[in-house]
Amino acid sequence: MATIAIVQEPPVFLDRDKTIEKAVSCVKKAAEQGAELVVFSEAFIPGYPTWIWRLKPGGDWGLSEQLHARLLANAVQIDSEQLRPLFDAAREHHVSVVCGLEERDQGTSRATLYNTVITIGPDGQLLNRHRKLMPTNPERMVWGFGDGSSLRVVDTPVGRVGTLVCWENFMPLARCALFAQGIEIYIAPTYDSGEKWIRSLQHIAREGGCWVLGSGNLLRVSDLPDDFPERERLYPDADEWINPGDSLVINPSGDIVAGPLRHESGLIMANIDLEQVSAAKRSLDIVGHYARPDIFTLQVNTNAQTPVEFHPGREVHHEHR
Repeated sequence: MATIAIVQEPPVFLDRDKTIEKAVSCVKKAAEQGAELVVFSEAFIPGYPTWIWRLKPGGDWGLSEQLHARLLANAVQIDSEQLRPLFDAAREHHVSVVCGLEERDQGTSRATLYNTVITIGPDGQLLNRHRKLMPTNPERMVWGFGDGSSLRVVDTPVGRVGTLVCWENFMPLARCALFAQGIEIYIAPTYDSGEKWIRSLQHIAREGGCWVLGSGNLLRVSDLPDDFPERERLYPDADEWINPGDSLVINPSGDIVAGPLRHESGLIMANIDLEQVSAAKRSLDIVGHYARPDIFTLQVNTNAQTPVEFHPGREVHHEHR
């Protein structure tokens, strides 16, 4: 039996360092209540670019550039020291942490953003960095595409953990790639919400015979900074809920055991029994006894993709006569 916590809190919107401070505080609070795994929402650091669903692609070009520049400046460079406080918090409280963030590429252009989820072990070490495979609709104007190198399930003290972000959970082959690695705790950080999304997560739990943790975004117009450009035009109702949250915990039978937490900040705490995973697969194991590899097979390219490869030049030796 393991205790998990889902953090449903708004970020300090478009402020990376203050949002990391808030995440550290939430990890401490969850750990004090017995959590061994702490989960945050999609793009929690420094916040999901919610404006993309309201801007006009052509008419709001200048505003789009202004907001994107601010997002880029507050994105996370994972190999830097920016996340050090969160890694230290995981180690100090001996908890595993799953957190969504805006990642700024450090390898090639240094200007591309990725919708990324990181998994940190209780020793404060990075276990996995998953970049969302397919940004949805206007998200493609913000994020680059991930690759199969991060479709990984990792061992933690609470069980085998894997993540898919928001609507990439609707990609059946991506789900199958995680199921085939013996996933026990399936984590879905998301911007989606509502009954249809909840029913989809319940289906995934039954399909995979695993625990599913849906970690939703929580944001009101009042959570936007005062200097958010053209805030009154884009969000004229100051009391509007931009996203209601709807975080929840679903057992391997597809039953909701905690949540959904809606229009409210807080921690969702739940106890997870991994024995229920193996029990759920007695009758249905889609990558085990219920599979038909003589008919269906899945190939996954786990190589990291890059537009440029540098190969060391060969030294040329000239023969002197």
